[in-house]
Amino acid sequence: MSDDQRADGGAGQDKPRKADAARAPGADETPKPKPQEKDRGQAPRADDGRAEGGEGAGEGSAGDAAEQEREEQERERERAAGRFREHTRDPLAEEQGEDAPTDLAAAARARRATRMLFDAGRDLHSFDRSYFASAHIGDIHLRMDARRSGAALRGGPVPEEELRRLRRVHVEPAGYVRLREALTARRLLVLGAAPGTGRTSTALSLLDEVTGPAANGTEPRSAAGARLRRVDPAGGTRRLADCLGDGDEEAGHFSGYLFELSLTRPGTSVPEEMDLDELAAALAHRDAFAVVVVPVGSAADPLLGGRYGALCPPAPTEELLVTRLRELLEEHGSATGADGGGAAGLLADAEALWARPEVKDAVGLDDLRPAEAEVLASLLAGHVLGDLAYEQLLSDCRSLAARQAQEWFAGVDRALAAPAGDEPGGERPGAASLFHPVAFRIALAVLGGASHSAVAAAAHLLTWELSVQSDPDRTPARPLFCDDPRADLALSRAELRDGQVEVAGAEVASRLIWYRGPALPAAVLSELWDRHFAVRAPVVRWLRLLADDPRSQVWMRAAVAAGELCVRDFDHGYAELIRPLADAATPRRRVFAATALDQAAGHGSHRRIVHKVVGDWSRYGTAPLRWTAAMALGYGNSAATTDDTLDALARIAVRDEGDQLAVASFNVVRLLALPDAAAVLRRMADWIHHKREIHQDLGLVTTVRLALTTVDEVLVDDSASPLGDRGDWPLPLALAAARPALVRPMADLLWTALNTPRSKEVATDALETLLRSAVRADGDEWTRPGLAALLPAVTTEEHDRRRLDWLLRRMMNDPEDPLPDAQARSLWWLAVASRDRTREEARHG
Repeated sequence: MSDDQRADGGAGQDKPRKADAARAPGADETPKPKPQEKDRGQAPRADDGRAEGGEGAGEGSAGDAAEQEREEQERERERAAGRFREHTRDPLAEEQGEDAPTDLAAAARARRATRMLFDAGRDLHSFDRSYFASAHIGDIHLRMDARRSGAALRGGPVPEEELRRLRRVHVEPAGYVRLREALTARRLLVLGAAPGTGRTSTALSLLDEVTGPAANGTEPRSAAGARLRRVDPAGGTRRLADCLGDGDEEAGHFSGYLFELSLTRPGTSVPEEMDLDELAAALAHRDAFAVVVVPVGSAADPLLGGRYGALCPPAPTEELLVTRLRELLEEHGSATGADGGGAAGLLADAEALWARPEVKDAVGLDDLRPAEAEVLASLLAGHVLGDLAYEQLLSDCRSLAARQAQEWFAGVDRALAAPAGDEPGGERPGAASLFHPVAFRIALAVLGGASHSAVAAAAHLLTWELSVQSDPDRTPARPLFCDDPRADLALSRAELRDGQVEVAGAEVASRLIWYRGPALPAAVLSELWDRHFAVRAPVVRWLRLLADDPRSQVWMRAAVAAGELCVRDFDHGYAELIRPLADAATPRRRVFAATALDQAAGHGSHRRIVHKVVGDWSRYGTAPLRWTAAMALGYGNSAATTDDTLDALARIAVRDEGDQLAVASFNVVRLLALPDAAAVLRRMADWIHHKREIHQDLGLVTTVRLALTTVDEVLVDDSASPLGDRGDWPLPLALAAARPALVRPMADLLWTALNTPRSKEVATDALETLLRSAVRADGDEWTRPGLAALLPAVTTEEHDRRRLDWLLRRMMNDPEDPLPDAQARSLWWLAVASRDRTREEARHG
């Protein structure tokens, strides 16, 4: 080492204070170099495979007593190092195996993705539950209930007034002309679509066009002026064909027939192709037309795949919204005597109101169904006309998703509750066939964003639980080939997107499934928990099953949803879900309970109770409860302040001779991804200064674990954090690059761990992990900016550089993964400050 280097400490930064160097009791003294080692400012060479500097040369001959004492000290050091290494194990290792890779990063990513589903600006605890059936907007009375009773659809003529209004507001979907041509050519059309997508309006519009005076050149044949008739679906298509063939007065004088066929209704039979041929012939004989509306699904596939079948595209609701707004505002202008210019201005105001992000967030639906578009149009018109306050507008907009959830679950099992003899055909429908659609919607609310296969499998598990709960005396059948993905998507307002899921630590392509609207998951869970108490027991059993699923995309999403359900009724959720799982034997179940607690703590209404529960567990709980409390504390919401969180983690860590030091230290590291990282680093330094060895171990273990933890394992919110774009970086390097003020305290902690006998070995291995992350396998830069900030602060003195020199040489001579010579030199120069580098380059070229 040159005289110049000795003068300035070998670096262009201030040297660590001696008090800092000695603050960890038992720290190594500065190792002395071997005689043959000189000038450590020179970069390492690949052919210099020398032993670590600082271990010292042989002592020469010594007495037996001194030799035995040294051997005993070495054995004690090895035992201490072994205990220390055990403390740095993965907190989930007992479940995954000693050497198995953890899924903590995958679980953290799943949690971040799932929390987005419940962060749409609405607190689930105060989710708007208002419903309204009708309203007065100015002098216009509107019926707002999108649900029509079954009796209204039984049968009867379609009034001409309804057809006139339909002509004004109906917006043709894509392919409408093709549907009209098919109906004209064949007289019969089987139209398939999901309920609520405007299929009935499209069917009526088609019949109105092909049967109107402009189509056939004649006047309506009904004396009352009605040309179209809704047909009671109870008799099926064969009954309508018989009526037409026999000249039945009840059906014979109409020229268009709308037939809405529910294929899931007990006793309903699917018409055969020959039945449709017979109906088409009867219609041609009567010069009439008919549209049979069926829901999409496996039962309707034979109909839709035949010569009469066609899919009905959903109505373009944005156009429908504008059309309905225009109609409402023009009616208001006509009633008040305002001119057309005033109506046009009001329409522009209403469209600008709908464009506001706050209003769109309140609606929370990606696309609107025709009935919802009509309700929204009335609400927007009411506000621009001054009859509806803005806050009430937002509240009523939020009820759209709640209304959809209520429709999905209303009276699902009514057929099962009825005596078997009351059902057509004398048999009740199978429980599985009734419960699968609602089970799929619940599974999608809980696991939205997971793979389609995971949601479908979870839906089948829930179908079984619901069926057993509803009919415990019969073992429910579990059909193996009944899935219809297209029907599941249509009936649940869902969509598939290309994405990726994690398998064994690697990402693979997958088809992910989501609700088409961020408000639907919360609305479904709210409807489920608040209005259907009997369903809680099977759902709790199902969530416990999901807690045991090995896939992070499943169990972590279920944990977040469980927390949201606990917010609805914490007493029930705590007793049935959180407390039993928190005391479970498996770590995954305890993490599930901790995540649910943290999700509840995210709601201001439940923060105090969560603080009380976690605080009591950390003080008085059993070992599993303390473990669960540590995992909950690591999220940062389960105590009032950061200091309280660190106090609780320290209590857990030092109890029972450090039995849970591993999980406590891991959750201290998780706190470093939060804004108050500086306070956490100060507390880690205080622990290292502590007079008790167990506290010192807590600080040292946390330091080593910090170096071994990636950002993805601990990041809570990647959208608001400066670490969000460094997910695969080691956490200390990401912090060094993003928050330079944290470099010095992190360097002091790492220096102490490297110079303390019991932690030196694992700390050195952790430093090697950091060094190898400088560039990726393909040569692209990776964490080099973070190393450039952290390494000079760790290697400010000569013995630090000797250690780095030895470590780089060991990495270069690693037979399994040798570090390239150029990369080793690059890392060396990163650790040498600019002044030293200038001197070394001048000396050695």
